[in-house]
Amino acid sequence: MKNDLYAVVGNPISHSKSPRIHSLFAAQTGEPVEYTAIQAPLDGFADTVTGFFDRGGCGLNITVPFKEQAWAMASKRTWRAEKAGAANTLFIDGDGHLTADNTDGAGLVADLVKNHGVALANQRILILGAGGAVRGVMGPLLAEQPRALVIANRTPAKARVLADLFADEVGATQLRGGGFEQPTEVFDLVINGTSASLQGELPPLSPAIIGPSTVVYDMMYGPDTTTFNRWALDNGARAAIDGLGMLIEQAAAAFAVWRGVQPDTAPVIAALRDRVG
Repeated sequence: MKNDLYAVVGNPISHSKSPRIHSLFAAQTGEPVEYTAIQAPLDGFADTVTGFFDRGGCGLNITVPFKEQAWAMASKRTWRAEKAGAANTLFIDGDGHLTADNTDGAGLVADLVKNHGVALANQRILILGAGGAVRGVMGPLLAEQPRALVIANRTPAKARVLADLFADEVGATQLRGGGFEQPTEVFDLVINGTSASLQGELPPLSPAIIGPSTVVYDMMYGPDTTTFNRWALDNGARAAIDGLGMLIEQAAAAFAVWRGVQPDTAPVIAALRDRVG
């Protein structure tokens, strides 16, 4: 039986772990999936996507810098893609429409709640950054009904704009945005949605946001503890988690969208953790 073709599209793409992750999912579930990586020209994303589906491709994951273009290309969007303003998953639905989804927020929540036992309901959460990575996870985080969700960003106005964008989804959650230096109260969970750790840098944060029961989460990951997580642990955080689990959980959510089968992520996380570490 011929395998169904899937791929991840980005630029650059050679570093992507997605082919390895989805190959492990396919082996585990017995799904007939072949998954590759495609580097699209920076000015040729739309042609790459169209050509892939014209050749009979079944689904695409989208990574930087094309998530916003993927969202704009789609003729249909899921609710989580619509509000995120970006898409990391594309497929053709039963009516022939190019459909966009965003599984990043679902991946973050699954990693926190399922893999690490971190409660989100009725908790005080601080999220750092106001770019696409943060916008993509806001809806699923708010759906967990935290007591407060504070967005802190280098440009405070951008954080306030993002808070306003999700004002109709807050329920009883207190939602506000501001600058990095403004939060000085202790949070239950602090999520770093900036890429500062990749440069070994830190946002200008007050150590007062970290208490003895605070958990921190960096969406970035690497072989060593990230700069942000090391800072938090040095300031007394209870636990620090990196973003490898989020990467795998968002991939599993995309796999389930495409195949209707939910992979077991635990052995895949273990396999990739061995490679990272």
